[in-house]
Amino acid sequence: MATTKWVLDPMHSEVQFKIKHLVISTVTGSFKTFEGSVTTQSDSFEGAEAEFSLDVDSIDTTQPQRDGHLKSAEFFDAEKYPKITFKSTSFDGSKLAGNLTIKDVTKPVILDVDFGGTATDFYGNLKAGFEITGKINRKEFGLVWDGITEAGAVVVGEDVKLIINVQFAKQA
Repeated sequence: MATTKWVLDPMHSEVQFKIKHLVISTVTGSFKTFEGSVTTQSDSFEGAEAEFSLDVDSIDTTQPQRDGHLKSAEFFDAEKYPKITFKSTSFDGSKLAGNLTIKDVTKPVILDVDFGGTATDFYGNLKAGFEITGKINRKEFGLVWDGITEAGAVVVGEDVKLIINVQFAKQA
């Protein structure tokens, strides 16, 4: 059976994360540089295979000092581990399972997928849109830095919410 390849359109996609700070508020960040592809066996995306990677050095929380700390060896160690990768193992139309690698740790994750549909752009290219959400525990991926305030409050939460809005272009 013929396969169809879809390539991520970075101009119409975004990768965000949210994490608790001092347990009382949420900090949002994003990664600005990423790439991915989806391979389908039919007109349906069910059973599709997805691959995705992002550039750790492109992290942006709108605070350069915090971004520098996140890129350091205390967190992502961007110099030693420049990419975060994901490779799917299954997709049933609403749940995307796969292996996520952060630093040198690979763990299985399951993400929720909301298929936004397909549409043809001004140039005749068929596009497909998805919102992908999930939650991971940062410590399971070796992001174990902890800080405690003088009052005993945790500085950074363990759970990281992922919000990924992506658009893919069908390849000829």
